[in-house]
Amino acid sequence: MLTWQQQILDNLQVRGLISPEDTQLYTITNNLDNACEIIQNFYKIYHSSRYVGELFVMRLNQELTDEQVELLNDKFSDILVSGKFEKSKALPKEANDATIHLPRLVFHFNQRNFGRLYELINQINQCEASCFVKPHPELK
Repeated sequence: MLTWQQQILDNLQVRGLISPEDTQLYTITNNLDNACEIIQNFYKIYHSSRYVGELFVMRLNQELTDEQVELLNDKFSDILVSGKFEKSKALPKEANDATIHLPRLVFHFNQRNFGRLYELINQINQCEASCFVKPHPELK
């Protein structure tokens, strides 16, 4: 009997319906502590995201340095339709947003490479936190 993971690879990835990076969108575990750690790490710096017009706006729990943004531009330019990753404050259309105080990373996402977007979030979450407060994703 094939595992669920093998079914995904044989029926979706081999046929080109998903990219190899898409398998990183999920984690298979039967360990509660591992699952909790994965969720906490996902929200370590990344907070949430949305579209504002054609811009993909990623809200962050802390501002990235210019050097960190340059690293993202070097490593993840393949998911951009145009332009580059840029730091931003809340955009005018977000004036009434409850997360207006959070720093942003804005870019023109190609709306196709979600596995790579997940890799981008993981890279952001590995950035050093200068004054990091333990996240509480359950309060989100």
